[in-house]
Amino acid sequence: MFYGASPELFARAKYLRFNQTPAEKLLWTYLKGNQLAGFRFKAQHPIQWFIADFYCHEAKLVVELDGAVHDNIDQQAYDDSRSYCLGELNIMVIRFRNEEVFANLEGVLTRIKQYLP
Repeated sequence: MFYGASPELFARAKYLRFNQTPAEKLLWTYLKGNQLAGFRFKAQHPIQWFIADFYCHEAKLVVELDGAVHDNIDQQAYDDSRSYCLGELNIMVIRFRNEEVFANLEGVLTRIKQYLP
């Protein structure tokens, strides 16, 4: 489930769980406690050398929320590489803009459900 994540990554993930962005906090209220179709999601979950915003082990699904920093071309290249590495572990990555979570939360949840078995 953690795919060899280091203790340092676990510590960083714990920090991030307590310091979520507003978009992450909002989406988490709908993902936590198996609320979405009965699937368990983990917030700020370590996988290998990455920290996924949200991860569902049963579905092998990572949900990422992207703010303005992800508009940077170098960050986009990193995101693509990260998605590729996770794909090598048979983990699907789907991404949403922070703005989309605020403007169309129901659409975001519907799209996430499409990836659940």
